[in-house]
Amino acid sequence: MTTRHTVAPKGQGGRGAYHTIGEAIRAASPGDLVVIAPGTWTENLVLDRAVVLTAEHGRGSVVIAAPPGEAPVVTVDGPDCALHNITVWGPDAGLPAVSVSPGAGLVLEECSVEGGRVQVKGPEDEEGGTTAVVLRRCRLEGARLAGLHLAGGVRARLEDTAVTGVDGTGVVLSGSASLDAVRLRLERTTGSGMRLRGRARLRLTDSVLAGSGRAGLLLEDSTEATAGESRIETPGAAGVHLTGSARAELTDCRIRGAAASGLVVQETARLSASGCSVADAGANGLLVTGSAEAQLADCRIDRSTFSAVHLAGTAVGRLADCRVRGGAEHGVHATGEARIELTDCGITDVAMTGVSVLEQAVATLTGCRVAGTAAGIGIGSPAGSTVADTTVTGTREIGVQVAKGAAVSLAGVRISGAGAAGLVVDEGAEATVTGGRVEDCAGSGAVVWTGARPEVTGLHIDRPGKNGVFLAEGAGGTFTSLDVTSAGFPALHVAKGADPVFRHCRIRDCAEALGTDEGAEPVLEDCTADGAPLTFGTVAASPANGGPGAAPSAASTAKAANGSGDSDEPEEENLEDLLGELHELVGLDRVKQDVGSLVKLMQTVRRREEAGLPAPPLSRHLVFAGNPGTGKTTVARLYGRLLKALGLLRRGHLVEVDRTALVGEYVGHTGPKTTAAFNRALGGVLFIDEAYSLAPAFAGNDFGTEAVATLVKLMEDHRDDVVVIAAGYPGDMHRFIGSNPGLASRFGRTLLFEDYEPAELVSIVEFQAGRHRYELTPTARTELVSLFETMPRGEGFGNGRSARQIFQEMTERQAQRVAELTAPTAEQLISLEAHDLPHPAAR
Repeated sequence: MTTRHTVAPKGQGGRGAYHTIGEAIRAASPGDLVVIAPGTWTENLVLDRAVVLTAEHGRGSVVIAAPPGEAPVVTVDGPDCALHNITVWGPDAGLPAVSVSPGAGLVLEECSVEGGRVQVKGPEDEEGGTTAVVLRRCRLEGARLAGLHLAGGVRARLEDTAVTGVDGTGVVLSGSASLDAVRLRLERTTGSGMRLRGRARLRLTDSVLAGSGRAGLLLEDSTEATAGESRIETPGAAGVHLTGSARAELTDCRIRGAAASGLVVQETARLSASGCSVADAGANGLLVTGSAEAQLADCRIDRSTFSAVHLAGTAVGRLADCRVRGGAEHGVHATGEARIELTDCGITDVAMTGVSVLEQAVATLTGCRVAGTAAGIGIGSPAGSTVADTTVTGTREIGVQVAKGAAVSLAGVRISGAGAAGLVVDEGAEATVTGGRVEDCAGSGAVVWTGARPEVTGLHIDRPGKNGVFLAEGAGGTFTSLDVTSAGFPALHVAKGADPVFRHCRIRDCAEALGTDEGAEPVLEDCTADGAPLTFGTVAASPANGGPGAAPSAASTAKAANGSGDSDEPEEENLEDLLGELHELVGLDRVKQDVGSLVKLMQTVRRREEAGLPAPPLSRHLVFAGNPGTGKTTVARLYGRLLKALGLLRRGHLVEVDRTALVGEYVGHTGPKTTAAFNRALGGVLFIDEAYSLAPAFAGNDFGTEAVATLVKLMEDHRDDVVVIAAGYPGDMHRFIGSNPGLASRFGRTLLFEDYEPAELVSIVEFQAGRHRYELTPTARTELVSLFETMPRGEGFGNGRSARQIFQEMTERQAQRVAELTAPTAEQLISLEAHDLPHPAAR
């Protein structure tokens, strides 16, 4: 029979009431009930028998607080003890407020524990039995080191309980402890949300782990956890982190805003996840290293800061019916000797490659979709990857690239809408292509580089922007039952020394069927072009001979390398005349002064050399920083002529290029393309407009970095025979110079081209008018000044270009006006009047 014991302050509670809780406990028998009156009770309690303590007036009315330094407040040494509706205040946040001894049992219901942890210890071995603890609708707050610590042979259950504000880990399980947590809310911990060590076990259901300072859920050693319908939000490190030989199974969980990776699996750990999502991770969505394994089904990984899925070491990843969307790097990135298996997965809108496989890693893709990425699939491993029944659409660069020395088998792969080539097989790569389709690519359908010899069967290439198949020097391979339709360049281009075999191939509706360079050796067996037999006998028209799609001839290349072109050498010019031409330019006072100083310096250098004295160190390369239309190209052209007049350049001509003239579409193109442009400028000036575009803010694997590296080497190799001027917006040129250590030492001087003032813009218009035999009336000039003063100087403003455009518009409006006159006078024919100016609203 249960006996009720009442605890009340002196003078209250009636006859038989106890005045301390400890007295009532000592008087109670196992199974008795201790009812406590409202108030704060300063005691240390020891529950050594099965008693129930409850607050008479409900939750929050009873506080038990131990004297300072005397912790724990409540010690449980007996079985089947319980506290209902009671608040426990610990005297030291770093010590236990409630301590449960091995073999004891405790139920906390509607209780709060503040300023100290709940510590539960179980027997060290299984023969010692277990310690049982249940927390229902409780709140643990303000502890240090841990909010709840379960150690040894503990069996615990949490229901509708909150753990918050812990300076350390929210819940720690160690030894052989096990916890079943339902609707747990764990938030604001400086350490991990939950940490499992030893052989601990966790089952987490319908719970939230939010705002942890480190990992949301950390599993170490040989621990195991299952989590279902739970959320891990904004952890300070990984969302779920497995190390050692830990095991975890996640179902319908959401991991959002991790400061590091969303899911981390290391060493020999194993992770299984189904129906889960990882979003906005500060690093990878899924990171698997060591010899760990991860298996994901029907999961989503969105907006990762690093690659969405990254595997390294000998890790294994298996993803089925998963989606990767958004992200600053790769969709899936496998390195080391990792193995990644993707089945029916979708990867969209990542900034770099959809699937990247490097070193000795192996990838197996089946039924996957890659769309809206920079490059689609990049295979850089020789270990042998397989891609089957997969589509790659809308890539900004190459659809599928097999890098130097890599190996892959492609079967039934569809590549559509690539911004460059559809398929690239790099130098020495091994590729087997069976079936599939490449369509609507901006570059060539398939590119085969030197030394590569792919086996291609049944591939359809439709509407490529360039060649259907481009084979570089020394390339080869066998192409069987290849179909090429509607190619913009020759359907098949074969370079010098290339010896591909084409069997049963069909060419239809192409600009040209076959383009070859001198020395090409293609073999054509039973091939047709628009139904007619296609044979190879003489060299067909090729880009070297004026056709589209191949490299320039050896003669033209040598000509470019020697700095010669179609025009004659420039005439000798007088230095003073050139300086006079410079000073006649409108505005640019600061630039004129800088160029004049450079000329004087170089005159001195030239005289020292003529006197047999060593020349001082001098970089002639310049940065022109300024907005569009400020005369950068004009001054660059004059600068080359000035150096020619000084005898410091052979020709002094200007070669103007931009990113498109230097950067190739696929691996191996950029170096030769940059070199060709540089060779054209030998003896003169290479002017790189918008040079900052070679070093984009988020470069990733951008080919612009290769162009910069090539330029740096060429500038060193030909430092006395060329001047390079890099031009662009002032705010972006600093990034360009900082993109490669060699640039800062070679570009030692920056010339700032300031925007033109209104009066200077009027002078440009008047100069144009004088050249074309026009005159501005005084009223027109006054109105023109006003127009330039009020003209918005936003992104579309072009400085001198805008002035020249206005002059052109004035002449067009004047022509319309004069055409209506019956017999215009000579003065009317040359006069530009105020109403010939464009209306400001029209600009």
